[in-house]
This record gives sequence, C-alpha cells and structure tokens, in this order.
Amino acid sequence: MKVYHTFDAFYNEDSEILILGSMPSRKSRELGFYYMHPQNRFWHIFSVVFNEEISSSIDSKKEFLTKHKIALWDVIYSCDIEGSSDSSIKNIEVNDIKWLLDRTKIKKIFTLGKKSYELYNKYCLKDTGIEAICLYSTSPANCKITTKEMIENYQVIYNGK
Repeated sequence: MKVYHTFDAFYNEDSEILILGSMPSRKSRELGFYYMHPQNRFWHIFSVVFNEEISSSIDSKKEFLTKHKIALWDVIYSCDIEGSSDSSIKNIEVNDIKWLLDRTKIKKIFTLGKKSYELYNKYCLKDTGIEAICLYSTSPANCKITTKEMIENYQVIYNGK
C-alpha cells in the first residue's frame, strides 16, 4: 500500500542533532507525531538517557526535543509498505534532508535502525556530507535488543552534546 509521510519534520533553527527514522509507523501517522506506538521504546530510552521525565503528550515531547536541540524526521517521504514493516518497503521517494540542514545548525545525524541508515547512505549522504551514526531501532519489532543495551547505545547522543 502506498503511504505518505503525513506530518512535517520536527525542528527549529537551533536544532543541532538530527534523528532519522525510515517511515513513521501506522500509529504515528494516525496520531501525527514521531514514535507514538505505545510499545515503541524511543521516548522511554530518551527519558532514561537524558534523566528527564517525558510525558505522553505530544507537547511534552516537543518541549523535550526543543530543549535538547534535537530534530526528528524520516528518510522516506513516500513508499509502498505493509503495515509498519521496514522489510516490506519498496518504491521509495526520500525527503530532502539537505533542505532541513540548510535551515538549522545540525552537525550530527543519527539513524534509528539499519533500514534508515542504509537509505540515508544510499540517497542522502552525497547531498548532506554528514556521516550518520546508526543506533538500534526502538521499534517493537526489534525485540532482540534489550532496553539496557539500547540505553547504552543511545548514550552517544547525550555524551556528544
């Protein structure tokens, strides 16, 4: 099924870090913000790594991101996808990541999972010139990685600030 990224990148001109996923999950597209599936570990991981409470409200999430100069977006603008499965992605149209970099102070890019890393390197790196660091996917489908391992993996964001 052909799907489109239905909400904008989250950023402001002071953003210094960009975190890229592949394509928002069905639940995130439905709710209009990033990592909104209740079983996705993204917000929990960031809460632990930054030692800061992040409530379930989208406004709270936006305040957290703004405070820490973090931008969120996805590599993919549109694609054919079954449900939220990265492995089913085909017929990709990518977002213009360079456009976002030109409007911010972003100097570090992190990708969530192998698919977004692969797609960023294939379609975006030549335009951005910034090597991305691949982090573990926080998707509920990534159950091989423990939360403890994930927290350790994500420390690179906090330590790099």
